Amino acid sequence: MINRIVFLAMLFIVFSCEPLVTTFDGVENAVLYEAKHLTGAPESADTIKVMTWNVRFGIGRLPFFGDSCGDRSVFTEGEVLSALELIAVEIDAVDPDIILLQEVDRESKRTQYIDQVQWLLNHTGMNYAAYASMWKAQVIPSDGIGRIDAGNAVLSKWKIESGERIQLPLRGDQDGLTQLFYLQRNVLKTQIIIPDQDNFYAIVTHSTAFATDNTKQKHIDMFLAELDELNSENNVFVAGGDLNSIPPGAPVYDFCLTDACSGDEYHTGADGIPHKEGSYFNNFDNERDLLSPLYDEYNSAIPLSLAITGDHLTHSTESSIPWDRKLDYIFSNLEVVENSGQTHQSAHMLSDHAPVTCLVTLP
Repeated sequence: MINRIVFLAMLFIVFSCEPLVTTFDGVENAVLYEAKHLTGAPESADTIKVMTWNVRFGIGRLPFFGDSCGDRSVFTEGEVLSALELIAVEIDAVDPDIILLQEVDRESKRTQYIDQVQWLLNHTGMNYAAYASMWKAQVIPSDGIGRIDAGNAVLSKWKIESGERIQLPLRGDQDGLTQLFYLQRNVLKTQIIIPDQDNFYAIVTHSTAFATDNTKQKHIDMFLAELDELNSENNVFVAGGDLNSIPPGAPVYDFCLTDACSGDEYHTGADGIPHKEGSYFNNFDNERDLLSPLYDEYNSAIPLSLAITGDHLTHSTESSIPWDRKLDYIFSNLEVVENSGQTHQSAHMLSDHAPVTCLVTLP
């Protein structure tokens, strides 16, 4: 009986129309969306409001096995819809023109196969979207995850003319099998048709969190290179996302004890170096200046002098812990309206990341 099951499983893998794990080309088209019912987009604009938000695949602060010391990998439809409804209320209250989203699910077992891109379009004032997957497989054979499709998205009131998914380097500290089933992160670059603008782009990315090698540096470098290329060609852009990096000069860079779950031990080595993988769950000591080139070259939603203060922290691992570090950013080669940058820390129970917004002035 077992041999028959194995044989049938092999036939499914060999002859399925869809590969077991989706791999991506270096550059390919993003998936474009349109809301079920379009709402009126501004016919002219001097400034636009931009939001970035890691929405934690629409589960709010429910304990997930991959973070927050949780042990669950699948959530009920009611739990997911309740969280999405609160996210939609926040979006409509803030009323952004363009949103840079990270950790959006579609057709994933863990979130009951809800296409969250389409759901958010249909339940907010946004009209169009582009999506780029960073984790797509018929089945992830661990922790009960099963089918997964999760990634980045750009939502816009105006029509998205084109979207391009740009592959980022895979982690170099994993064996080949683990790497095959692991996240394949990207930069999503979209061109948006804004009245009186013919060269406006919105770019979103989500850098690696757990790599122990220089993968995060490569991700930030490639993100910066995309912005530099657009800038050199006289395009204008807003860009950002969850960069999994703290701002230069941050007063705290070691979160080992804060992030530790019951029974975890970190500083056990003779040299005091945390043993758990990745800077995200130990410290950012070697990454204090990782974002300096972005701050040096482009305008930030939150000026650096304010980004290192408590008012603009955007992440904590558990709902019982106040925001304790800044990981989420917006950069632009346009002028950011003075004092327009906001970190919406009141959205503490909607995700493990706070949304960030600002106004930029169009040329």
